[in-house]
Amino acid sequence: MVEKTMAIYVFLDDIFKFSGHKEPENRRVSDAEVITTVLIAGMYFGGNFERALSFVRGTGLIPNMLGKSRFNRRVHGASYLMVETFRQLATTIKRLNIESEYAMDSFPVRVCDNIRIKRSKLVRGLEYRGYKPSKREYFYGFTVQVIATVDGIPVEFAITPGHMHDSEGMRHLCFDLPEGSRVYADSGYTDYLHEDDLYEALGIKLLTARKSNSKRKREPWEEFLVSHYRKGIEVVFSDINKLFPRRIHAITPEGFILKIIMFILAYVFTKIN
Repeated sequence: MVEKTMAIYVFLDDIFKFSGHKEPENRRVSDAEVITTVLIAGMYFGGNFERALSFVRGTGLIPNMLGKSRFNRRVHGASYLMVETFRQLATTIKRLNIESEYAMDSFPVRVCDNIRIKRSKLVRGLEYRGYKPSKREYFYGFTVQVIATVDGIPVEFAITPGHMHDSEGMRHLCFDLPEGSRVYADSGYTDYLHEDDLYEALGIKLLTARKSNSKRKREPWEEFLVSHYRKGIEVVFSDINKLFPRRIHAITPEGFILKIIMFILAYVFTKIN
């Protein structure tokens, strides 16, 4: 774990320096050290910042690490660096993905159990009450839309309220993929207009599984590819959820979303190292 922490820190420090990231000269703890600690929390401690802080102090990796309160403020202030790090990693991964084949799907992240919805203080409203057909169950929280390589590395994600349907949620994704890419998805993403727009504007072919009453039938070999490749992303979601604790602790919706981003970025680092 110590070697992993050191490798992540060196990687982040190089990225921030290369991108021209500037920090106040009087800082005792750099943003690279803060984000490294966040990722270690996501990878090994179920997102528990306090345990991660104790680890980096106790091992002497970052002996001058901030206290819990100041650390939380720094994490929120540097949240854009986590998103930017993911974007830069995704850009490299997409360049190495010569086949330009991707899978798209979504997974729910619960804020609380259904029985506690009325007592939820983190988020309120019917927009957060969603339904996952594959699991045949309702949930209360957020939906994470993900585009990943067929090898199982996320390259894009968007976090939407749980009630939003997948066909609408995918419009929050940038589809910043190479021209000629193919994206495989289940029938929940059926949107003929969006399919046409993606192909005409970006040269990206969105291949969704067709229902029996679909107006646009696919060739049998296309249906096979859709069925084959979109199953792999379910393994990705299973592995990401293994990093989650039983309950994600957060005081604000922004903090909750930040922890979702933390787990996704931590998962990417486990895949590339």
